[in-house]
Amino acid sequence: MNRRDFTLQLLAAGVAATFAPGALSAQPALSAPIPFSVGALRARARRLAAHPFQPPRSNLPQILHDLSPEQYQDIHYRPEAALWADGPFSAQFFHQGFYYKTPVRVFQVAEDGAREIHFDSALFDYGAKSFNPARLGDTVGFAGVRLHHRLNYPDVLDELVAFLGASYFRALGRHMRYGVSARGLAVGTASDTGEEFPFFSEFYLERPVDANSFVIHALMNSQSLTGAYSFTVRPGDDTITDVVISLYTRRQVTQIGIAPLTSKFFFGANERQNVDDFRPEVHDSDGLMILTGAGEWLWRPLVNPERLRISTFSDRNPQGFGLMQRNRNFETYQDLDAHYESRPSAWVEPIGNWGEGGIMLVEIPTSEEINDNIVAFWRPKTPLPARAEWQGAYRLHWCRDVTFVTRRMAATLATRSGRGTLAHSRRFVLDFAGGSLPTVADAPIRAEISASRGELQHATTQFNDIAQSWRVTFELVPTGEDPIELRCYLTNGTQTLSETWCYQWTA
Repeated sequence: MNRRDFTLQLLAAGVAATFAPGALSAQPALSAPIPFSVGALRARARRLAAHPFQPPRSNLPQILHDLSPEQYQDIHYRPEAALWADGPFSAQFFHQGFYYKTPVRVFQVAEDGAREIHFDSALFDYGAKSFNPARLGDTVGFAGVRLHHRLNYPDVLDELVAFLGASYFRALGRHMRYGVSARGLAVGTASDTGEEFPFFSEFYLERPVDANSFVIHALMNSQSLTGAYSFTVRPGDDTITDVVISLYTRRQVTQIGIAPLTSKFFFGANERQNVDDFRPEVHDSDGLMILTGAGEWLWRPLVNPERLRISTFSDRNPQGFGLMQRNRNFETYQDLDAHYESRPSAWVEPIGNWGEGGIMLVEIPTSEEINDNIVAFWRPKTPLPARAEWQGAYRLHWCRDVTFVTRRMAATLATRSGRGTLAHSRRFVLDFAGGSLPTVADAPIRAEISASRGELQHATTQFNDIAQSWRVTFELVPTGEDPIELRCYLTNGTQTLSETWCYQWTA
């Protein structure tokens, strides 16, 4: 079992272990207060960046290092010991062990300052343990944080957001299941020099003042830079996370990823090569959606490529991008355990002008369902110089669709492909619906199709009266071996009626 699959199973177990607030018993012990402010956290990150990077040290006893996945999953935080267990939000903590070897410091922030939350084995239920928790002493700490809220039912606290592993975090809207995840930062992703994984080393949880929002701050560190983060989490049908970032570089950072998203695409209707599976599709996200600075909507269906694929969508001041799970029908997945139809989409809404750069899409080959193989993020055109400061902000929507954005364009409902009529041709079948797209067969709808190379043949556009959608069919006769970029959108005279479907085909 890999780290990603294990983490999702661990988080899913936390979702199932909801609890009704009751009598409080053991509570985390807190240190004496120290002054805290966002400005002070930023100043600390700046000072940290002025010194050489010190790798984190693991304090993990061998007994926890050697835990099996089953043994680690058997360790649960006691719900009655949750921080603020009787309030609208509560906080629980992950135990160190197995994959999670490095401790993080956690503080409660209130009017009198920040108080560190001390680890105590009495806060955890160790299940069918094969060791004596009392032997752990104070050498062990927390591995991460999870927040609960009355998200789905008024009398039950369900898991809302979790921070676990490097700078990863995940959140849920109402009646969703964990899938796509976010990171604080991506450095060197899919680069020749190798990827660097910044990590959150400290968390500061503001004591909630009402049921509408929760604020958590974090200190980040890595070989190349440090950072101070503030997250404001607002739960709902779509849960919103406002992210404010201050970065301080130790050295020049050329391959940086802002607002990185990570997901999984194993196979779908457009990509089923070498698949022998009873399920029609398996993925946490099925496409990258972009709203460019110029107002154009783009839809790029995801693939599980035969070799590493990196795509760049150059832009200036993008209005949004996200890894979306567009298909919400159970029949598309037929999986009673995974319920891929309930996985959230993640949409990044930049705050302020991000300037020139590009939205990067990295698609990594995988032969197993358990692997995260999709990454998307914003890369500024200009590298971050050494000893510099960069500040930015964005709003992250954990949602089903971008109904919060004015969108009059028809969407791509499905992308299918198969063998064409010629020996080396490829047939594509696209379905569009929604927006202002007419639902009458005699409407003068035209498909504007283009290819970077090769020849397009047998293009047709017709109304599907069964699905009340429009279907575009065409064949590509490729030339050469380099990837071919395809584009298609629907028009009615001079009016554009749909988003632009864009696809990369490799023979």
